[in-house]
Amino acid sequence: MSSRQGSDEGGAPGADAGVSGEGGGASGEDGGAPEQLAFIRETVRRAKPRSWRGAKRAEHLPVARVVVDKGVLTIDKFFDYEVPAVMAEEAQPGVRVRVRFGARVVKGQREGGELHDGFIVARLEKSDFSGPLAPLAQVLSPEPVLTPQLLRLCRTVADRYAGTLADVLQLAVPPRHAKAEAEPSPPSPPRPDAPAPGGWSRYPAGPDFLASLAAGGAPRAVWTALPGPGWPYEIARAVAATLAGGRGALVVVPDGRSVARVDRALTELLGEGRHAVLAADLGPRERYRRWLTVSRGSVHAAVGTRAAMFAPVRDLGLVVVWSDGDSSHADPRAPHPHVREVALLRAAEEGAAVLLGGHVVTVEGAQLVRTGWARPLTADRETVRRTAPRVRTVTDLDQHRDAAAQAARLPSIAWEAAREGLTSGPVLIQVPRRGYVPRLACGRCRTPARCRRCEGPLEAAGADAPLHCGWCGEEDREWHCPECGSFRLRAQVVGARRTAEELGKAFPRVPVRTSGRDAVLATVPDEPALVISTPGAEPVVEGSGGYAAALLLDGWALLGRPDLRAGEEALRLWLAAAALVRPAGEGGTVVVVAEPTARAVQALVRWDPLGHAGFELDERAQLHFPPVARMASVTGSPAAVADLLNLVRLPPDADVLGPVPLAALRGEEQERALLRVPPGQGAALAAALKAAQIARIALRTPEVVKVRIDPTDIG
Repeated sequence: MSSRQGSDEGGAPGADAGVSGEGGGASGEDGGAPEQLAFIRETVRRAKPRSWRGAKRAEHLPVARVVVDKGVLTIDKFFDYEVPAVMAEEAQPGVRVRVRFGARVVKGQREGGELHDGFIVARLEKSDFSGPLAPLAQVLSPEPVLTPQLLRLCRTVADRYAGTLADVLQLAVPPRHAKAEAEPSPPSPPRPDAPAPGGWSRYPAGPDFLASLAAGGAPRAVWTALPGPGWPYEIARAVAATLAGGRGALVVVPDGRSVARVDRALTELLGEGRHAVLAADLGPRERYRRWLTVSRGSVHAAVGTRAAMFAPVRDLGLVVVWSDGDSSHADPRAPHPHVREVALLRAAEEGAAVLLGGHVVTVEGAQLVRTGWARPLTADRETVRRTAPRVRTVTDLDQHRDAAAQAARLPSIAWEAAREGLTSGPVLIQVPRRGYVPRLACGRCRTPARCRRCEGPLEAAGADAPLHCGWCGEEDREWHCPECGSFRLRAQVVGARRTAEELGKAFPRVPVRTSGRDAVLATVPDEPALVISTPGAEPVVEGSGGYAAALLLDGWALLGRPDLRAGEEALRLWLAAAALVRPAGEGGTVVVVAEPTARAVQALVRWDPLGHAGFELDERAQLHFPPVARMASVTGSPAAVADLLNLVRLPPDADVLGPVPLAALRGEEQERALLRVPPGQGAALAAALKAAQIARIALRTPEVVKVRIDPTDIG
């Protein structure tokens, strides 16, 4: 039920929609010629916002209901404005407008207020607000960018994550670019023919899945992709089948390199002009131009990173999310929606098919399969064994057997695998830490080396570089251990650059390439080389071949993270790297340096991500942790967290875990509490937290509390 504009003369500032300021505006009388009226309308649309007090109002549907781009919880509602006659033609639902907000009523007229952007969501004959309405200040563009489907989705996402509609709209609708908007979009191409199964024939249910998409069905599947470079082409065939069935498709992947691979596969299969790529690095004009081709229906398929989850694909028939466990799919901006959850909401709202794919299965995906909401889309064990590399395990306590292996800090099995692999192709080495030596300790008593200024960890940027703090950047050239006085240091953690240096000495005359945050390689040649990469930055081998071998070092650094998802995340990163290695029949070998009995390591050896996700789901059910239960985190100062917990009216059977202290943020003490509710009460939890935040604002509580629904890092 929509909220309406009220007078609220004595209320809090900004509680009302804005009004016109002083001065008269164009009246919009009908006494002029049609050419003059057209000129006036165009001038008004382009002119600076001004007062329209006293101007003639539109005769038909004179009230515009507007969502104001002002993400404050207390005004998360619609507001009614009067439509001047001169704007009646362009002020249609979905267009951007500018309105005055935060007004007062003086002598029967609404005055003052600041200008804010907004969107018209409806045109009405009458407002149920009894006072005078402020007129629209300006129609920024006649382009209807906020479709009814997109508005419903944004409202649903805002309610699910205890956020405001305005905040979600900022994520969903890109900023306007006038030049891009003035360019016409090409006509929509005809439907393509239904594709052949291709790589989907390796999955028993794959051809039927494509056939259902081509027939206009809405199958839902959790796809465990086989190792190898073929997954972009399988996604492309699913998109082509959906287009052949007369519906649209949306593909969301975690990074730009994956976007490029899917883009290339779609272009090879469908040709140019049938899909749009929505990536953040395109620049505002180009990205908005491509977004408009989707909104206008010129193309019916879109592929992109996180922001593309709101792409206004017409008649949506398929939503694909690749690697839904990747942290890039969780938006860092309020209200922090997750791509997977938005995809599921869109599918339910628009009757679309869903394909959650990846080399690993998340616990959320396993729950969808277990509840019957989705079907597993997996290959049989014989096909998995035929396409997967051989996986060997070794602990990091194994001693090296020769000088070269000692110099490379590799167990002998890993060193041998690298040496044999270099005879036929590149070898991938995955190192969990970037940098040179990101963690140091006293060489005598092993006390961690910390900055004397802020207690941050000391790092070494190179063999001869001075120590510096990883937090404040302060150099420390005279460090000594505060416990024993020793000046000797030892590495607690070795980074990717130090590993590259050591391996370069162990394998002379072999090229060494690095891929990480500073420089991520998309591809490497199919020739002998050592490729040192941090997790998630592994380049693809050019051509149809893969890596001859892969070494997954320092597994303890991934498995030992104090996080509920440590095992799942380690397996995801390992499988993503191992999937780039040649099959065992072609000599492909993966060596993982980690405790062999760890569940994630055993799942890697057996190449059984779905089984691992099932075990994780069983444990979560016993602990009543997500996704079996719904959870929210509340973070802030101890006083602010206590204040919110006192105000919130939680649903029945809710649990409060904590508060517990967190690491100080900018010197300020922080606490976090976790709120947990049984299944089916997630919406009530979000509504209760939103109401408590509104109450704190009404009480003018100064300290901010950060509320996050479904936090990814609950520890």
